[in-house]
Amino acid sequence: MKITKISTLVVNARMRNWIFVKVETDQPGLYGWGESTLEWKTKGVVGAIEDLSVLLIGQDPCRIEHIWQIMHRQYFWRGGITNYSAMSGIDQALWDIKGKDLGQPVCNLLGGPVRDTLRFYDHLGGGTLENMYKSVEPSEFAERMKESMEKGFTAVKAMPIPVAEYIESPSTLKRAMRCVEAMRNAAGDDIDIMLDLHARTTPAAAIQFGRLLTDFNLFWYEEPCWPEHIDALVEVARALPYPIATGERLTGRWEFRELFEKRACSVVQPDVSHCGGISEARRIAAMAETYMISVACHNPQGPVSTAASTHIGFATPNYLIQEMVRADVPWRSDIVSEFIPLEAGQCSAPTRPGLGIEINEAEAAKYPWQPEVLMAYNHRDGSVADW
Repeated sequence: MKITKISTLVVNARMRNWIFVKVETDQPGLYGWGESTLEWKTKGVVGAIEDLSVLLIGQDPCRIEHIWQIMHRQYFWRGGITNYSAMSGIDQALWDIKGKDLGQPVCNLLGGPVRDTLRFYDHLGGGTLENMYKSVEPSEFAERMKESMEKGFTAVKAMPIPVAEYIESPSTLKRAMRCVEAMRNAAGDDIDIMLDLHARTTPAAAIQFGRLLTDFNLFWYEEPCWPEHIDALVEVARALPYPIATGERLTGRWEFRELFEKRACSVVQPDVSHCGGISEARRIAAMAETYMISVACHNPQGPVSTAASTHIGFATPNYLIQEMVRADVPWRSDIVSEFIPLEAGQCSAPTRPGLGIEINEAEAAKYPWQPEVLMAYNHRDGSVADW
């Protein structure tokens, strides 16, 4: 069997342009889907996929590890979020092909399910731009928490802290604290709450805020400061009484190594569409297991990324929970075949061959590339802040 074509299908979903990767073979009807979505970097990723395809046309798609090594090493220049995202989508598509060829779901090819069910967590408001990123009042947090519970989720992630200053004022921190308090009051103690700081904060501000939240029993505290500052993450982790989660912006096992060696987090979040695909996410998860660190793949992207992450989750012993977005655009489910139905915020192991998902290309073509919605944030003095 040989690869005959690698192409991309870009679908605009407001905040992100989903970058679907299709790898075709010389076997009639046998192809695979992957996802390389990287917000605000769409054209760069599409170009990187085109560059990599020159190396891969004519290769046997079932030699997945061999192809991974070609993509990583053959062009001399390694790494970087754009190149790794391109590699990730192709790698996912290769696993999809192999599963279809063998008539097996990808999780079976990874050793088989190690659990009967996998729990998912919701984004506040289902992940819409307005609800997740622009909720500011405690009442909004409470209302949207109840909506997630009504959908059957037992865990929800929110972003209550606004664009942060280097050291925050008591009024800002206490206002954010009241949003978390409203979520906990609405949910009771049976629902897990994750907070995502989006690395907007310095270690000092993250600790300031975190110490106000100790009564609310957080499931985790995500990206409290810039991920490249491992010692800063260690500082936050030692100062606060709940798990630190991070890793979505790291690529390749080499960038995760120091994170593990210094035990800078309790939950690691490789992104299967950024870190190097299914192949590399599995290796990162195995490294994490040796340090007693849990895995929860980052996944605010499109439906192929969700499918790939779910297969990893079922085949990974130290997997904790799976992120998903359900309502970023109203037509999300129109462009894909149903993957696995959720019941009470969880699903059973996939049984369809490959990733178990198909893209309706005609429907997807209705939403072509557009510039994503900008998220340009500034500090109060006008200087640039992190999204």
